[in-house]
Amino acid sequence: MSLDDWYKNGWLKKHQTSREEIGNLFAIIERDLQDCAHEQVSEDWRFAIAYNAARQCCLVALYCSGYRSGRGAGDHYYVIQSLTQTLGEEFGELKDYLDSCRNKRNISDYDAAGTISLQEVEELVITAQELYHQVKSWVRLHHKEYFPQ
Repeated sequence: MSLDDWYKNGWLKKHQTSREEIGNLFAIIERDLQDCAHEQVSEDWRFAIAYNAARQCCLVALYCSGYRSGRGAGDHYYVIQSLTQTLGEEFGELKDYLDSCRNKRNISDYDAAGTISLQEVEELVITAQELYHQVKSWVRLHHKEYFPQ
């Protein structure tokens, strides 16, 4: 299914982004990547912050591709699932990993504290940092009109 099919199903909406909006999202990602490194914060919260950075990376790619989430139930799911539609099929494993992180974050945010290990935090932080650099390069290469100066 293409992003246009998702739009027709109501899972996405058309969106015209701007250089300022993408710059603001990159600033959120950079803030979150800094904040999730603070060891005095619980593993659950550090994981949630790193997850947000990774999700925002997916959102940047989605916005640059002319769409945004439909807002509501499934918002995070569709933003993450769009990764293979925006950046390419080679991001399939990463998409699946981020989706599993989404589920873990939901449990630690809504059901039970202390469910995230330090190893899970460290793995997600590294993944989010790598994705940030990949998305930044992708925007610079494919959507330079939105790349912040």
